[in-house]
Amino acid sequence: MNEGDAVIDGRRARGHKRRAEIIGATLAVVRRDGAAGVTHRTVAKEAGIPTSLSTYYFATLDDLLVATLSSVADAYTARIRDIIDHDDDKLHGLAALIAESAGPGRDRALAERELSSLAARRPALRPTARRWRENVAELAGHFTDDPGAVAALVAASDGLCTAILIDSAPADTGYIRAVLQQTLGGTANRPG
Repeated sequence: MNEGDAVIDGRRARGHKRRAEIIGATLAVVRRDGAAGVTHRTVAKEAGIPTSLSTYYFATLDDLLVATLSSVADAYTARIRDIIDHDDDKLHGLAALIAESAGPGRDRALAERELSSLAARRPALRPTARRWRENVAELAGHFTDDPGAVAALVAASDGLCTAILIDSAPADTGYIRAVLQQTLGGTANRPG
């Protein structure tokens, strides 16, 4: 590696760090003001940077929102992937993930819901917004090949997350698991 490569790698690392900071600031704005509060100006103010720097990294608001939603979706994808690959009781793992919406995962779940709702009006966000549903459907595939049961589990997962966010109440993992199991018609007792 020559000196020029080290300079390029350093710039690239700083660029990735700056993008992550801007995405983090966008999540903070979404948590505080909702997705409608996201502008390059509000994000730049939150990040403590000039607005021009926000637009340098994300030319359009859709670019910024897609990157932010992708960061949330990536985190959920990693969690569900871990449940699929390592949990003996996959339904309990999903229930625990949903229950986090009442506690430490509330801000991220709220931001994901805000951005997913915005995807209904902004086509650029739709592919990324679908990832949670696709991941839950993949998990459901470990219990059933019935498309109706898979769709029911996905819908129940979405509904439970929304109910937890609306009620702002502690969530009981056992109750959530029982509701999810009900959507599968009891087939969730078999090893996944």
